[in-house]
Order: sequence, then C-alpha cells, then structure tokens
Amino acid sequence: MKNSPLMTILLAMLAFSAIFSLVTCYLFVSRSRELRELQLTTQNIEVKKRTAMALANDAVEYSKKNPAIDPILEQVGLKPKAGAASTPKPTTK
Repeated sequence: MKNSPLMTILLAMLAFSAIFSLVTCYLFVSRSRELRELQLTTQNIEVKKRTAMALANDAVEYSKKNPAIDPILEQVGLKPKAGAASTPKPTTK
C-alpha cells in the first residue's frame, strides 16, 4: 500500500492544529493571569483612593472646628485660599 498524499496533508493539518491549540491555550492562560493581577492592582488603587478621600473629607470637616489646619489644607488644594474668589467672573467683550 502506497502512502497517499491525502493522508500526509491531513496529518500535517492535524499537527498544525494541535500546535496552534497549544499556543492559543498558553496565551489565554498567561493573559488571564495578567488580567487578574491588573484587576487586583486596580482594586488596591481604588481602596487607597477612597481612604485618601475619606481622610481629606475628615480634615475639611475638622477645619470647621479648628481653623488652625486651614493653611495646610490650602497648601494641598483641599480648601480655597481665604482671599481668593470662589468662582471666576466671566469675561465680556
């Protein structure tokens, strides 16, 4: 029985398909792992942001009872400067 070229072509296609499947599976697993790591990093950043915002809000509330903290809040931009206007005036032509 002679080797048929059809059998060789089918075996080559099967080998290519198997290798392609392995590469695709590896890429999927590695990208999924990277996605989970990035989601965890994003979650940690959000927690830190919420904590900082809560601290800033507490500091502004504290400044209502003790205005000695106002220069620090003005320096970091949490409170407008005492002499500055709260809203800019529109320009007219």
